[in-house]
Amino acid sequence: MRAADIVRSASRALRGNKLRSALTTLGVIIGVASVVVMVAVGQGTQARIKEEIEKLGASVIIVVPGSANTAGARLGAGTRPTLSEDDAATIKADAAGVVTAASSTAGVAQLATAIDNWSSGIYGITEDYFVARDWRLAAGRQIDEQDVETGAKVIMLGATAAEKIFRDVDPIGQTIRVNHLPMEVIGLLHSKGQTMDGSDLDDIALVPLSTARDQLFGRNVAKTRSVSMITVKAADERHIDEAIEEVRGVLRFQHRLAPGQLDDFRINNIAETARLQEQSSAALTQLLAAIASISLLVGGIGIMNIMLVSVTERTREIGVRMAIGAKPAAILAQFLTEATILSVAGGIAGAAVGFAGAIIAERYLGMRVELTIDPVVLAFLFSALVGLVFGLYPAMRAARKSPLEALRYE
Repeated sequence: MRAADIVRSASRALRGNKLRSALTTLGVIIGVASVVVMVAVGQGTQARIKEEIEKLGASVIIVVPGSANTAGARLGAGTRPTLSEDDAATIKADAAGVVTAASSTAGVAQLATAIDNWSSGIYGITEDYFVARDWRLAAGRQIDEQDVETGAKVIMLGATAAEKIFRDVDPIGQTIRVNHLPMEVIGLLHSKGQTMDGSDLDDIALVPLSTARDQLFGRNVAKTRSVSMITVKAADERHIDEAIEEVRGVLRFQHRLAPGQLDDFRINNIAETARLQEQSSAALTQLLAAIASISLLVGGIGIMNIMLVSVTERTREIGVRMAIGAKPAAILAQFLTEATILSVAGGIAGAAVGFAGAIIAERYLGMRVELTIDPVVLAFLFSALVGLVFGLYPAMRAARKSPLEALRYE
């Protein structure tokens, strides 16, 4: 019996009981759809985390001062002025795995114009800050070395800060008061958007480090060149751990810390937490896909049960076919083909339902999804394999029947 004849005969048998065939494929449809949706949502989450890493800077290392102790109370990181501009210059010069190191100091200031006012985070920076944090310029010019040296009263605004203060007015060249200090807006930063925890990276203003320290926040009397943060950009994000150890070694030598003495600073890799989230998301996606795959196995068991019922119902048909010369291999092939058609049809329908479910999840539930063909192909192949595996036993049972036994069946 030719393969085309087997497929036609199997299709004709399935069409003879359309409702039962449709219900049989339901388990496979649900299984494939679940796998597609779960993987799409999981990959969407991973894509968001990767974007988060890019926003924060995949190879950025943040160094903050150590903590101060007052009457036995530890006041937290950054309360002890242990970092200075000289530390940043030494890291930049001596650490081979570092592109640049930028000193900065941070605070909150009230930005005001004749139109409106807004409280925003403000950073006093050097010209190296833009390279260290991968900040791009949207309009105007950047703060340069001369601005830092002269303590120029200039400011750059993030997209949110500019929109809140100037609305639709072009801010370049406008004068803004920062804690009552008049400053000229010289540039706009390219928008970075929000992080996953809702922090707005564009609600920011940048001024020269010397201006911030001398005229906005005030000098530290004990250490006039002290800074609240050093932002370090590693040369290669794949070797970020080695760069961190280099920075630690340079700072310990710079601060004359003895072996065994605790660091008087803290080093943070701001992208590390996001990477851990990405790994957790990937593991969760695999777990959800595995759980969803269980419904495919349940669908396969349903196919096997229905095929066993079909073998019992068609015992006389099997006997007649064998009596007129049909070989057991042909009987086996037909029932196996019927099971495979059911599972493949369920796989196709499940993939369509999965795509629709992923689109609904993104459009109406606010989920980020990434639709790719790989999980669809894998789920489809798995559903076909389920049909073959679970259809094999009923097909073998049909093929083992003798013509005499089949024709005697009541």
